[in-house]
This record gives sequence, C-alpha cells and structure tokens, in this order.
Amino acid sequence: MIPDRLSAGSARIDEVLGGGLPKNAINLVIGAPGSGKTILSQQYVFHNATVERPALYLSTVSEPFDKIIRYGQAMTFFDSRAVGSRVLYEDLGAALRDGGLVAVLAAIDRLTKEYRPGMVIIDSFKALGAFAEDDAHFRRFLHDLAGRLTAIAASSFWVGEYSRESAVDAAEFAVADSIVALATKRTLEREMRVLQVLKLRGSNYLSGEHAYRITPAGINLFPRLADLIDTSDYRLGTERHSTGVGALDDLLGDGYWPGSATLVAGPSGIGKTLMGLHFIFNGAKAGQPGLIASFQENRIQLERVVKGFGWTLDTPGVTLLARSPVDMYIDEWVYDLLEQVERNGCKRILIDSLVDLALAAGDDRRFREWMYSLTQRCSRAGVSLMMTLETPELFSVTRVSENGMSHLSDNVVILQYVKDDERLNRALTVLKTRASDHQPAVRQYEITPEGIVLSRA
Repeated sequence: MIPDRLSAGSARIDEVLGGGLPKNAINLVIGAPGSGKTILSQQYVFHNATVERPALYLSTVSEPFDKIIRYGQAMTFFDSRAVGSRVLYEDLGAALRDGGLVAVLAAIDRLTKEYRPGMVIIDSFKALGAFAEDDAHFRRFLHDLAGRLTAIAASSFWVGEYSRESAVDAAEFAVADSIVALATKRTLEREMRVLQVLKLRGSNYLSGEHAYRITPAGINLFPRLADLIDTSDYRLGTERHSTGVGALDDLLGDGYWPGSATLVAGPSGIGKTLMGLHFIFNGAKAGQPGLIASFQENRIQLERVVKGFGWTLDTPGVTLLARSPVDMYIDEWVYDLLEQVERNGCKRILIDSLVDLALAAGDDRRFREWMYSLTQRCSRAGVSLMMTLETPELFSVTRVSENGMSHLSDNVVILQYVKDDERLNRALTVLKTRASDHQPAVRQYEITPEGIVLSRA
C-alpha cells in the first residue's frame, strides 16, 4: 500500500520522489553547507503547514533561527503572515548547551504538546551528535526521539551536513524512512548541483542524480531524462515530409518519415546548419511548426544568417531556442525544449549541434541514454528531429559518432569536401535510411542564395 504523500509544491520534485515524501515519516535531508537543505525543507514547510497542524522548525547550535528566517524571507514561497500561526520557529540551542540531549527531548515534548505540529524540522540534526556521551547514548536518543515523533503522527525533517558516505555507519540513516542527498558534482571545469534519493521506504522513486538550481522560488529540479522502453501502442503518420531540398528528398526515398530522427554529420563550413534551416523553414511553409535549438548563434547572429537565404526568424511557425553552452545543465535545457515544443505545437526540431550537448552531458554513457530518451519521446509525439554533428575529417568521413548517435538515428546524411583540381567542392551522401530504400550515391552540391542546390544525376 502506497503511503500518503507530502508534496514539495513542485511537480518535478514529487515526480523524482514517486509522488512525494511519505507522510508521518522521518526524512533525512543531507548535503554540504550551501547545498540548499534548509531551502528544500522550508519549501515543504510553507506548502504543507496548516493552522490546525502547524510546522515546528527547530534550530540547534549551527545556525540561529533568526538567521534562518532572515534568509528564508528572500524566497518567494516564504509567507510572513504564516509565521507565528502555521509556521513556528523555536531555538533548541540553549537547552542543548545547558542540558544536552535529555534537555532537547524535554523541550521537544513541551513544544509538541503545546502546538500539536504536523511537521517537525530539526536543523541542524548532525550537530546533536556532538552532545552525546558515546554512540550508545546517541542511539538511545534517536530511538526516543523517533518514538515521540511517530506517536504524534508528525512528518519529520532531520537536516544535516552529512556526506553520502556517512550512510554506511551513521545511526540516523538506519532510523530514517527517506534520505535525500544534495551535492555539487564537478566534471572538468563544470560544476552542477545534483539531488539523489538514497532511500525511500515503501515506494519507488527515480534513481540517479537529478540536476537542480537554487532560485528565488526554491529548488528548481530537473529529473534526469532516462526513459525506459515504452511498449504501449502509438501511431505515426504515413505521409513523408520534404527536407526542403528536392534532390535530397529523392535520395532519401521521397523525404523523411514523420517522427524520424536524422543525423547530419560533416566538417566545419560544409552546410550542416543550412540543411537544418531548410528543414525548419520548409516545414513552417507546409504548416508544420518547427523549433531551432542553437548553441552557437544568438538571435541577432542567426537572423543575419537566415536573411542571406531569404528567410526570417519572424516567420510564423518558427521558434528559436538559443542557449549558451556555458554553465548549461542538459536536463534543464531539455525541459525548456519540450515545454516550447508543446506550447507552440512544433512538429520539427533542429538541434545545432550535438557536440555542445555531449559536453554538457559530461560523459558518453549519460549522453547516449539521454539522446535515446529524447529520440523516443519525439517519435511517440510524431515530432521529426534533425541533429547536426561536426566531424574532424574534411574529405573522407571515417566515423560518424563515437557515442552511438548513428545507431539511434533513422537517417544519416554525410556532408564532406571533395577535391577537384585546385577547388574544394561539397558533396553529400545518404548513408542510412531506416525502413526505407535510398540512393547511397555521392552527389555534389552548391550553397547559393536559395540555399543548398544538389546536382541531379
């Protein structure tokens, strides 16, 4: 039986926690200083506390409660009108210093009888361990405290500066019903905040590390895109869609299937972005809205490019999502992408380019599972996806992708340079079309004011 849930007021946090934290349970929130533990706890407080069953926020010796309130007031979820009625702050520091853990239990007994709280938060809980005579003493304190909190049917949050490695031998981890860890993960020169569920009794949850940012609205979480295979039935259209380049349609066997993923690979300056623009603007003309996801050009720069071929970014049915690859969270970006696709009814997506996404992912395995999930979501939604990938070879492409992108793609189009006396020409080859016949011929093309023009066989 699934227990009643405690919502964070955030659909994404609740999603990671399988619907929310269990009510009337002991929840351990751990992480280094500055990771957002107090912010996350207060999100739960202000979303769930009521006048009948208020939240009792107890500070210990690590941070005075007036400081907790002062910084909490900067958050948009903080409701000053709730303080003193449904959100109550008390300081256990004096009791702890004067009488140790015995005095803490007595203070908690007095406060819970007086206020009958539905939530009890102790911040910082780890600081209490320093006042125990030995491990046995602290374990008895944990047992007595857990019994008291269970008896009053309160949802408890024990907030502390624990590391994930502490789970091996810290007694608090055994007592807790759920453990949520906040941490900073470093990959090369990038740092990313991640949330991970280490324990959640009686419930499923989304495993792995989930990126988050601390914002004025609280913890903004981005559940990692890692979809399992979906065996449910769905239907795709049977009418092929033009690439915007007539001769290329012929090579592909009359264009792209709806919901297909196409990889366009080639060296710098070969026309990969231009081929993607053909795809997007031809779709908009045909009544299929599209989105351009760019990492290399902002709107002003890209507008100059598209105007050179007679297009404009103000074309109805064309949406631009321009983001810098600097300090980018790949899952934050994809939620923004999917929201804009749904909002604008997009049927085509251009990602320019995959190199930037791979760098943001941090490792090849994560990037591959992320791309698998994205291509599957697009396929089920009937959204056609085109992705550009820069290759190092100018004249002969010996490898398309080292992270399995050619395998995930339904179509693979190779662009490369060919030498003709003292001139460099551009050439195109359709390497792969899934579930379709195609012509694997090498065809030269030119970039003209009208865009890509292929030579006809």
